[in-house]
Amino acid sequence: MIPTSQAPVYLDYAATTPLDPSVLDAMMPYFTTLYGNPSSIHYFGQQAEAAVERAREKVAAVLNSQPGEIIFTSCGSESDNQALRGIAFSERANRQANHLLISPVEHHAVSRTAMQLKNLHGFELEYLPVDHFGRVSPDEVSKRLRAETALVSVVYANNEIGTINPIDEIGAICQSQDIPFHTDAVQAATYLSLDVQALQVDLLSLGAHKFYGPKGVGVLYNRKSARFRLMPVQTGGGQEFGLRAGTQNVAYIVGLAEALQLVAENQQVWIDRIQPMRDALIGRVLETIPDSRLTGHPRKRLPNHASFAFYGIDGNALITILDVEGFACSSGSACKTGNPEPSDVLTAIGLDRSWALGSLRITLGTHTTPDQIDRLVAILPEAIERARL
Repeated sequence: MIPTSQAPVYLDYAATTPLDPSVLDAMMPYFTTLYGNPSSIHYFGQQAEAAVERAREKVAAVLNSQPGEIIFTSCGSESDNQALRGIAFSERANRQANHLLISPVEHHAVSRTAMQLKNLHGFELEYLPVDHFGRVSPDEVSKRLRAETALVSVVYANNEIGTINPIDEIGAICQSQDIPFHTDAVQAATYLSLDVQALQVDLLSLGAHKFYGPKGVGVLYNRKSARFRLMPVQTGGGQEFGLRAGTQNVAYIVGLAEALQLVAENQQVWIDRIQPMRDALIGRVLETIPDSRLTGHPRKRLPNHASFAFYGIDGNALITILDVEGFACSSGSACKTGNPEPSDVLTAIGLDRSWALGSLRITLGTHTTPDQIDRLVAILPEAIERARL
């Protein structure tokens, strides 16, 4: 059991991150004195509108985009939904495009949206193959593009196994064929470049709580293009260029922009400190625990992300044991916690049930210390033995 003198250790930064104090400071005035509705024309509304537009400019600067290409949403999942539905319906209406191409390792915000478009609206849904690291080959994208492809969506970095996809190469292929290309960059934002020109993406989704911002706010980057037009999914007022109706959440939008700027200023410093701890963790787990394997790409993975499969254990039981011992980890995506079936991602990369049920995701962050990693590795072998099926 964890000594009462030691605080619980948080190692689930892929699920969410703590709000940075500087972000909270930037948000506070918009809860108290600057509380106007951005759509109002009086002084209070003007102050709120100015805050939203300053935030839009800050986000656009990090993404190397135009402010008019930044749409504020409620979260990364909404951004994914808006991208898929908004492009699918628009491309069908404008050029009878009916084919959707996604990877089998997408977050459910993409995969379940695409499945609903198939089941309820008659779109054809095709899955790209992935290798045993969960990575999409640009050549496979090129082979499967058609004149009637409405949208390609490939995750930038996988939330469950950390694998990074060659988004810039896929984007170049899609642009050469005039096919809209979306990427879910929710997990990537803290540690990878978000330069949308270099990535050659048309749409990109972000969620603030993954990069030390508040929960409940996100971004959809929407390239201004003569090739396609995003159809509104949420209708009503004319907010967000008529593409996402609803009164803007000013305080949270300010917090998102502040957090994203904090990432841009500190990204390399964080990588330099966190990645060596992650590498040491991976090495020690694989060396000391029998029947263990790394999931995801060994090198082309998020710098803070370590994910494993252990043969013949109950992953959910392991998470519970670790929690009692004072370590907050995950058995995969937070959305899958409690699910006794193997995850879609682990199935897609070819793990059989005896391995896939024993997954463990450990994700590090700005508050992680080497001592915390040492303590986890010290108790992990016994915890795994207790979780054996």
